[in-house]
Amino acid sequence: MTLENWQGRPYYSLDAYCKNTYGEKLYKIALNAGLSCPNRDGTLGIGGCIFCSAGGSGDFAVNMNEYPSIADQIAAGKALFRHKRTGQRYIAYFQAYTNTYGPLPYLQKIYEEALSEPSVAGISIATRPDCIPDDIMTLLVNIKAKFPDKFVWIELGLQTIHEETALFIRRGYSLDIFDNCVMRLRHAGIPVVAHVILGLPGETKEHVLSTISHLNALGIWGIKLQLLHILKGTDMASVYVAGAYAPLTKDAYLDLVIDCLEHLSPQTVIHRLTGDGPKDLLLAPLWSLNKRDVLNSLHRRMKERGSRQGRQISKQ
Repeated sequence: MTLENWQGRPYYSLDAYCKNTYGEKLYKIALNAGLSCPNRDGTLGIGGCIFCSAGGSGDFAVNMNEYPSIADQIAAGKALFRHKRTGQRYIAYFQAYTNTYGPLPYLQKIYEEALSEPSVAGISIATRPDCIPDDIMTLLVNIKAKFPDKFVWIELGLQTIHEETALFIRRGYSLDIFDNCVMRLRHAGIPVVAHVILGLPGETKEHVLSTISHLNALGIWGIKLQLLHILKGTDMASVYVAGAYAPLTKDAYLDLVIDCLEHLSPQTVIHRLTGDGPKDLLLAPLWSLNKRDVLNSLHRRMKERGSRQGRQISKQ
């Protein structure tokens, strides 16, 4: 991967990947398929992960009550982008809760409904590595074969490789389950996007970089680096209000993101470098609300340092 392929940025962004691969920008439409999560329905727990809101990380998804079908949600999502002058295709993002955790016929129906929309270039399915049994894996492979001109991506919420942190955040599965799932998906030819949270309680830069190193070794296709948001109504909010946790400052976050990028394989596609906390739910850190400022500050700091993705790997 060369810097010329990165569309002027010091890292390999999803935007650059889409323009290189599909010749245009792809817009993401967040969907809610009405599914649950084993960490909420009593299978593993009832409260979800410690940081997860009642919306199951789908706070920005299209309103399912107003638009019950996937086709209707995609149409509503497309309307939000009608003012855009570039790009005419979309990524249907099954975002809310665990999107392989449901009856097989229903999952097949919603995936095919999304992929059948002509303007949808492909689907991205957010789920857990302990929720892709063999029958679901077969479904994913069959769906991929049925729509050969479209993509199927799987997004897995890893957050960290460290078991002590995983227990604290109530992730509900061990690292070996994640690793095995990634290997099965790679064998099936399905790209994997790993979610990593920066600023988890008790984690140092060394903890985070060891997570990055582990993902490099696994050959992850894509990654989302997400700031830990403190959202109202979550158990993490109780920890924060009690004074037992201090969120990352903007400067600390930028430095940590740069460290991650410099140690990350230059082949890995960067799907996210900051996040959108819902304004009505976000307690901290409030600086994260200005996403444009965060990204502009990151780009400026990387330029000042001569930093780029994979820089530290090339020095090894």
